[in-house]
Amino acid sequence: MTSSTIIREDDLIDSVADALQFISYYHPMDYIRALGDAYKAEQGPAAKDAIAQILTNSRMCAEGHRPICQDTGIVNVFVRWGQDCRLDSRRSLQDVVDDGVRRAYNFAENKLRASILADPAFTRRNTRDNTPCVLSVEMVPGNRVDIDVAAKGGGSENKSKFKMMNPSDNIVDWVVAQIPSMGAGWCPPGMLGIGIGGTAEHCMKLAKKSLMEPIDMAQLKARGPSNDIEKLRIEIFDAVNAQGIGAQGLGGLSTVLDVKILDWPCHAAGKPVAMIPNCAATRHAHFTLDGSGPSYLEKPDLDNWPDVNWQPDAAAKRVDLDNLTPQEVQGWQNGDRLLLSGKMLTGRDAAHKRIRDMVAAGEELPVDFRGRAIYYVGPVDPVMGEIVGPAGPTTATRMDQFTETMLDLGLLAMIGKAERGADAVEVISRFKVAYLMATGGAAYLVSRAIKEAKVVAFEDLGMEAIYEFTVENMPVTVAVDSAGNNVHTLAPAYWRERIASEGLLAG
Repeated sequence: MTSSTIIREDDLIDSVADALQFISYYHPMDYIRALGDAYKAEQGPAAKDAIAQILTNSRMCAEGHRPICQDTGIVNVFVRWGQDCRLDSRRSLQDVVDDGVRRAYNFAENKLRASILADPAFTRRNTRDNTPCVLSVEMVPGNRVDIDVAAKGGGSENKSKFKMMNPSDNIVDWVVAQIPSMGAGWCPPGMLGIGIGGTAEHCMKLAKKSLMEPIDMAQLKARGPSNDIEKLRIEIFDAVNAQGIGAQGLGGLSTVLDVKILDWPCHAAGKPVAMIPNCAATRHAHFTLDGSGPSYLEKPDLDNWPDVNWQPDAAAKRVDLDNLTPQEVQGWQNGDRLLLSGKMLTGRDAAHKRIRDMVAAGEELPVDFRGRAIYYVGPVDPVMGEIVGPAGPTTATRMDQFTETMLDLGLLAMIGKAERGADAVEVISRFKVAYLMATGGAAYLVSRAIKEAKVVAFEDLGMEAIYEFTVENMPVTVAVDSAGNNVHTLAPAYWRERIASEGLLAG
């Protein structure tokens, strides 16, 4: 009889913690290579600038060991446990893995943002250490344990899609139909994970697991597909990129870098299909335990990063936030690139809701919003003398329901990630203000523009408190101008027509 391989509790904890720290600041190299190729091929100026920011941010994070994105994700752990292995612990596997998560997210030299809330339907209390993780375990033959860890940001996770299709329904048509409703909140360019078959819950897991696979679309297209799944991957890849959405939804050639598909047998009466996108902060890694000790991931070679160093556009308009006027805001056009300097406020979901409730109750607000700009952000805690940790934008559509209230208080500009909904665009045009977009996936780069930061209201909300940032040359794009012209509608339509008429994606 084969003797058991003993997996020590501490080895598993150390390995999980190391992997989560590692993926917080190192992109997978397959993603970096694919994004570098997309940068070279991109013809849309705004999209190319956004990709340059993401690549520059990635290199900065790799060098500085700071998070790629301020949203350091919900932890997903996929375990293939060899049946000849035994965990040397009296605790559950969930508890042991959560210890690794806890250690990683509270590591003093690179503290990661805790985003996990208990009691999700009611009090929504932050667990303060990003536990529990979402753990999936499969028992397999063998004497080792294979583990994939991923940190999945809310912006991309919120765009997950599922449909229980009829057997005759077309999968490509369904995927393409979902793309407009996904907008840019998932921070393209990224990947699409597709699950086909099984049951509803298993299908979603297949889609998530597929995102752990390496990017190889260029190699697949070069050699040609060898089976129906590979043909489907290429068909979906081409159809999605033909939509012209581009990086950050700014219009361009690269919306997805790859499409991954896993399938499973299903009931004859249906065809479950799930789709989960991965964002520009693609974060996952694999390690193996064989009983010999913890597994530590090997540092990548920084020379393998593309030689891309984003610099402010010389043609960008410089904006003094301390002397911002309605006339200046009304002079901005959709697609304009701006460099913001001066003082801005921050606020996101919880702060906006509290403000609305205070206004409704006739209570005095702790902050004057007249003539100000507000940045939708929940920054990572600072370390080692930083003013603020990585501070990229959060998805702006979540603030749509509060927009009219906030503009009634005198705001002139809002800054966030991705598009606004139709109702918010109407309100923006009615108040003749502007919505500006910062690049998702460039959180560390953005934080370097922040020269001062102080909490000015709602300190009890933690990372969702209202800060006042003093910024210098913070890069943004005018996404919705004061006339309601929306770059996230206009630019993809322009590039979609160009792609079709000029065959820009051929070959």
